[in-house]
Amino acid sequence: MRVLLLGGTTEASQLAQALKSAGIETVFSYAGRTNAPVVQPVPTRVGGFGGVAGLRAYLRREKITHVIDATHPFAAQMSTNAHFACTTQGQALIRLERPAWQPHSGDDWHDVATIEAACAALPDTPAHVFLAIGKMHIHKFAQKPQHHYLLRLVDAPQTPLPLPNATVVIARGPFDTADDTALMQAHGITHVVAKNAGGCGAVAKVEVARKLGIAMIMIARPFLPDTLIAPDIETVMRWLGHEALRGV
Repeated sequence: MRVLLLGGTTEASQLAQALKSAGIETVFSYAGRTNAPVVQPVPTRVGGFGGVAGLRAYLRREKITHVIDATHPFAAQMSTNAHFACTTQGQALIRLERPAWQPHSGDDWHDVATIEAACAALPDTPAHVFLAIGKMHIHKFAQKPQHHYLLRLVDAPQTPLPLPNATVVIARGPFDTADDTALMQAHGITHVVAKNAGGCGAVAKVEVARKLGIAMIMIARPFLPDTLIAPDIETVMRWLGHEALRGV
């Protein structure tokens, strides 16, 4: 057995440790979106594969028997490529998909389908917005320059920000509710814009927005091809014929 683990999430790192502990030969693949990715306990590669054809060639060349897609729920292109690369040549594939966040009674919660819709959902009057969407799409909020935007990024921006009024905090998660309470109160946040990543690693901002009565604008997950889904690491390990070690 030789596993390709498509990673980049907290759960992917936890799964890498479980695979290492089980003695399963594994290659961890990063997309290369951050300058200093988390060090993994298994061999690591960084960068794309060259689309579906490139991934198929890699799977054959590296004699991969099982593919685990533990990418971010919004890494739609990678998940789609993995689906088609594996299904067209009979490769075993499973996607570790954490449950989406759900609103609670009393939440000021606004579901939107796209990042553009999230921008449109912001008020016309100036607000203090925690833009918790990563760095790739922040330029789309330049059409509402009246707001003050708080950005929390893993790496410092290498080019000028497209937002005229923004504060950048450089930090790597996961974050707890104490962290996010202090952050949102210090910056007077009135709105949080986030992708519905789900799971526990980034839920603190959702819980803090709920506690403080802050408006939450939640971007829905993209459509992904129909693939075998695992809700947790234990399910993935059983799929591989192993049990996750206690505490991993």
